[in-house]
Amino acid sequence: MSTELFNRLEQKVTSAVEALELLKMEAEELREENSRLKQEREEWHRRIEALLGKFEEAEVETSR
Repeated sequence: MSTELFNRLEQKVTSAVEALELLKMEAEELREENSRLKQEREEWHRRIEALLGKFEEAEVETSR
């Protein structure tokens, strides 16, 4: 194998490894964002449930 071909192969492998590392970092960032969004959704769900409970209480009180 000529030196030029070996150098090109080495460069492609290095580029592929760098691309994989960037993708790993991006995947980790996306996992963190997903976790944050899940927590935010759970908080909204909790708040909505509390508001619905207050509406139900108000309905019961007004129907008396």
